[in-house]
Amino acid sequence: MKRGAEQIEINEVAPRDGLQIEAAQVTTDAKVDFVDALSACGFARIEVSSFTSPKAIPALADAEAVMQRIVRVPGVIYTALVPNLRGLQRALESGVDELNLVMSVSETHNRANLRMSREASQAQLLAIIEQANKVGVPCNVSLSTVFGCPFEGDIAVDEVMRLASTFVDAGARGITLCDTTGMAYPNQVASLCEEVLHALPQAGLTIHLHNTRGMALANAVAAWQSGVTRFDAAAGGLGGCPYAPGASGNVNTEELVHMFECMGVATGVSLDRLLAIVSTLPQLVQRDFTPVLLAAGPRLKLHPAPAEIAF
Repeated sequence: MKRGAEQIEINEVAPRDGLQIEAAQVTTDAKVDFVDALSACGFARIEVSSFTSPKAIPALADAEAVMQRIVRVPGVIYTALVPNLRGLQRALESGVDELNLVMSVSETHNRANLRMSREASQAQLLAIIEQANKVGVPCNVSLSTVFGCPFEGDIAVDEVMRLASTFVDAGARGITLCDTTGMAYPNQVASLCEEVLHALPQAGLTIHLHNTRGMALANAVAAWQSGVTRFDAAAGGLGGCPYAPGASGNVNTEELVHMFECMGVATGVSLDRLLAIVSTLPQLVQRDFTPVLLAAGPRLKLHPAPAEIAF
C-alpha cells in the first residue's frame, strides 16, 4: 500500500453543510453550542455557516449571530460559505477567518443548485477573490461534481483542471474537489488528486466526500495515498445534496478519524469528545438515526467475556 502523510487535517462541515438541509429548525443557541463543542475536539477548520440569502437557505439565516457568538479557539480556522459579493460583505463584518466559495463543474448541476450558468458563477467567484485578497482574507474554492454528475455523467478532467487553475491564478489559496453526488470511486479519486497536486502544488488541496454509494472511506484512503492531507467531513454523516437522487450525507467525521487513527495517521481530533457530540445529534436535528461507530464503539472498546466461558 502506498503510504501518505503521517498527519492530516480534518475540516468539520456539519454546522453548515449538515444543518442547511435538515427539516428541523435548529436554534441559534444550539448552533453556537454545537460549534463550541466541536472547537474543543481539535479540528483544523470548522465551517460555521453560510452567508447565503436567508430566502434561499432559511436554516442558516442567523449566520452573523452564530459567527459572532462562538468562542474562538486559537489554532482553529473558522470558515463560512460565501456565494456572492453581498455575502462577502456580511462574512467580513462577522470576522470570518477564511471564505469557502463554491460552483459546479457540471453546467446542469450549477444551474440547478446555484440558479446560474457556470460562466456567471466563475465571474462572481473571481470578483469575490479579488475583493477578499484586498483585505487579506484567504479564499478556498470548492468545485462540485468533479467526480460525476447525475445529470451529465462523467465530468471532463480537463475542465476541472481549467477551473482550478483559473481560481488559483486569481489568488485562491486552496481548492476542494467535491464528490457532491457520491459518484466517486477510489482510482478515479487517486488520479484526479495526483493531477491537481502536481499541477497546482502551491494550492492547499482538500477532498470533500459523500457516502451515497458506500465508498467514502475507500475514497479517503485513495486520496491520502495520493498525497492529500486535508479532508472535509461531517459529524454523524449529516448533509447531502438535494440534486443527487438517493444521496446520503457527507463522510462521517468520526469514522474518518477512527479509520486514520487505526492506520497510525494523526488527525489531531479527540475521538472520545467527537463521539460524545455525535450522540447528541438526533436531539439537535430532531430525528432518529444511529451512526454505526457510535453504536459499535471504537475497535478496541472491549467487553466482558460471556459468563459461560471457562478458562
